[in-house]
Parts: sequence; C-alpha cells; structure tokens
Amino acid sequence: MDFDFSPDQRELQAQARRFLADQCGRAQVRAVLDGPQSFDAALWKGLGAQGYLGAAIPEAYGGIAESDGLADGVLAQCVIAEELGRAIAPVPFASSIGLAAPLILAAGTEAQKQRWLPALASGEVIATVAWAEKPGRLDAAQVAGCAVRGGKLSGTKQPVADGDIAQLLIVAARGEADTAGNYSLWLVQAAAAGITRTTLSSVDLTRSQARITFDGASAELLGTPGQGAALLDAALDRAAVPLAFEQVGGADKALETAVAYAQERYAFGRPIATQQAIKHMLADMYVSATLARSNAYYGAWALSTQSAELPEAAATARVAATQAYQHCARNNLQTHGGMGFTWEFDCHLHYRRSQHLALALGPLSQWEDRLVNALKARRAAA
Repeated sequence: MDFDFSPDQRELQAQARRFLADQCGRAQVRAVLDGPQSFDAALWKGLGAQGYLGAAIPEAYGGIAESDGLADGVLAQCVIAEELGRAIAPVPFASSIGLAAPLILAAGTEAQKQRWLPALASGEVIATVAWAEKPGRLDAAQVAGCAVRGGKLSGTKQPVADGDIAQLLIVAARGEADTAGNYSLWLVQAAAAGITRTTLSSVDLTRSQARITFDGASAELLGTPGQGAALLDAALDRAAVPLAFEQVGGADKALETAVAYAQERYAFGRPIATQQAIKHMLADMYVSATLARSNAYYGAWALSTQSAELPEAAATARVAATQAYQHCARNNLQTHGGMGFTWEFDCHLHYRRSQHLALALGPLSQWEDRLVNALKARRAAA
C-alpha cells in the first residue's frame, strides 16, 4: 500500500510553496502580527484565484475537484495545508475550507450549496463554525446556552476561530424540536441584525478568536433537525486530517530553521550543531516530525478512500501532529537560545501557531479519547 502523494500532487505542492514564498514571506506575516488586521486579505484572495481554496470542492459548486475525482481533491487540500503551515500563513483556511465548507457540502440543501460553496472556493466569503460557549471539550453542554425559536437565534459563542472576520457562521444551537442532549446546526449571516462580535486576545496574533453574541438573529437550518452532533462529529474527523498536515508543515519548517541556525551559530570556535546536546535535540525533533507525517499520510488515505478507519486515522494524525508541532516549535526556541525569545526572531511565530492549532477542533485530550474509543470500537467489531 502506497501512502505517498502522486507526482502531480507533488508538483502542486511545489507550486504552492513557490506561491507562498512570494506572497507570504516574513514581511507579510509580520504585517498581520504587528498591524490591526486579523488576516492577510490579499493572500486569501490570491489563494482563491489560484484554485487552492476549491481543491476539495466539486466543480459543480465552484471548486476544481472533478465529481469523479474528489479523492484527488482531498489529497490536494492536504498538500496545500502543509505549505500553509510551513509559511505560518495568516489566513482562515482551517476554519473556512477545512471545517465549514465540508459541512455545507455534506449537509446543505442544493440551494445552500449553490449559494455558499462557490463563494467559499473563490475566497469571496469566509465561513467558520461556532460551537463552543466556553473553553474545553466539545459536548452537548457547549450548546446549552444557544437556542433558535421561530427562526431567531439567541445566545453567545466563544471562542470562535476567525469569528471576527467570517461572513458566514455555522452555529450549533438547540431548535424547538430538539430534545435534551440534542442540537442542530444553523447558517447565520454575520452581517445580520442582532449579532455583536468582539475580538478576543489570543496567543497567536495572526489567527483571531472572537466572542459572538446573538440576539434574535435570523438562522437557517443546515441539515436534519437534531443531527447537529453527528454532523459535527463527522466534520471534525474530516477537518482533522488537513489540519494535521498544516501542523506537520509547521513542524518541518521549525526543524529546518533550528538546523540552519545550529550550523551557522558558533560558540567556542565551532558550530553549536557539533555539540552533543544540540544533536540530540535536533534528532528528537526529526523523529517526532517524521512520525507525525506518517500518521498524517494514514489520515489522508482514510479520508480520500472514505475508509471506515477514518475516525481512528484522523485521531491518530491529530494527536501525533499536535505533539510534533509543539515539540519542534519549543525546541526551535531552545536551539536559538536567548535570542529565540526576542520579537525580532521568527521562532515565537511557530511556537504561537503550534499552541493555537493544539486547541483547534478541541483540545489534545479530547482527540486522545477519540483515538482510544475508535480503537476500542474496532476491537469490539473484530
């Protein structure tokens, strides 16, 4: 079984790397870091123009994936996500394309798909999913404070990734027909009356978080009433795979940066890369990044083939990639020594992003539990 990408997918990855090297260098990332904007709007439009945002969206809905070749589109999305991770791109790719778009594709009516998917694929519209009402795990208690009555949504969601810049919100809330422990998903236009958005402080200043308060905002049902938990659970498995590739890309770049600095930095007349402690640190980084890549490939295979192993593969990829990116980002700082902690060096950018992505789609402990439960389920079925 070959889990590697095809030559065409490798060429796409090389093209994306060249594009991002030109459009998302240090200056562009730091412009968002130091400036008032929450993301790089020009880069986002460029990604849409290149077709990267529509890689896994069918042609019928404005994407570039052929209807009989959606597997190739899924894999293309993974290689693009990896390059965005390497570049620490300040764009809402994981929220809009990784999570929201597949939810609409899976659960939306034909009219909803025709209305929103082309706009998402072009970058004209940014979407996000608002489920949390407090930090912590995703469960039914997280939607206890939001409800829809007569098509009007009330309640508060926080933190919402990219919630201050999204034009379309997919909100988890209880409808009138939902019983205790059940909820539905709702499409809400962020510009509608009755919505207040506040940007929250975040460890990663290039990826925003928001508090969104709904006070009688118009809401449109997405999917079947009462099936919000099942839809969101499946979407999390789907989104975990490209997110793992984004983390793998960041881990690889942090490792490369640490190796380059260790070879250039001299102490006591020789490069610090010759010191045993640094060698061990870099070797440990390589092992964790390589293990994460292997598990991400497993996730990509399961997702592209629609395998029954997807819950297990997605959780495996998510856990390994989160641990690897945090490990490599932390050791990159250590390799750079005291200078690595300064604002002028880019080490902290990867450290911040690794911490941010560790909490995206739910905390690591939740994904560890999902992995254990998936393994138990497969063992019970054997």
